[in-house]
Amino acid sequence: MDNLIYDPLAHWVWGGEWLAKLGALDFAGGTVVHISSGFSALAIALVIGKRREFGEVSIEPHNIPMTLLGGALLWFGWFGFNAGSALAADCLAANAFVVTNTAAAAGALAWLFASWYSGKPSSLGMISGAVAGLVAITPVAGYVDVISSIVIGGIAGIICYRALLFRVKIKLDESLDAWAVHGIGGLWGAIATGIFATPALGVSGLIYGDVNQVVVQITAAMAAVAYAFIVTYVLAKIVDATIGLRVSEEEEYVGLDISQHGEVAYT
Repeated sequence: MDNLIYDPLAHWVWGGEWLAKLGALDFAGGTVVHISSGFSALAIALVIGKRREFGEVSIEPHNIPMTLLGGALLWFGWFGFNAGSALAADCLAANAFVVTNTAAAAGALAWLFASWYSGKPSSLGMISGAVAGLVAITPVAGYVDVISSIVIGGIAGIICYRALLFRVKIKLDESLDAWAVHGIGGLWGAIATGIFATPALGVSGLIYGDVNQVVVQITAAMAAVAYAFIVTYVLAKIVDATIGLRVSEEEEYVGLDISQHGEVAYT
């Protein structure tokens, strides 16, 4: 699916095509990577449907320590993802590095406190908030200062947490919350680019008087949402109608580790 989803979006934004000509900004992939992956995940989740007994029995996280370790590695690797998008070891890369870390920390704290307000704080919520902050700062890392990154990351932690609760409320089975974190976080980050971009880094956003930039960002974000969701949904339907997307009910009951791989994680 990459050739039909990611490639056109990358061409539109980074290849000088219509979104680039419109003036859309995406420093490291908020529109191209995160919106597309998040809303593609939503489309596939809708086509595949729920796991057996979803919503009827408790489905707990498999291994929280491994999740935290993976989140830490992801946080570290994201510095290369964002700062590396400057394509040089310069002040722009340094700025992207710093705001990436700050937004992640703000997102982690915001999700933690939001979940605490609703019930109990958790380490899983904290690391989910950090990823939300990382996602949101990705498209804007080269255009904002540290103060703005705190706001962007903090808002990302809260709205992505609310998106997760909404997903649970409507009983949508999307186990890794790619839509809630990457889709919604990427959407917020793309729009935030048009709000917080600072003239000190070469672009003016809404708070600096440029209304047009936020309009352009919203247009680009909505175009990415519509394209990624519709094309993925159509492709998933085609695959499901031909070779299928689900395992059998018996294989699902036995477990995918055994039915698909002939092994178990723990004895």
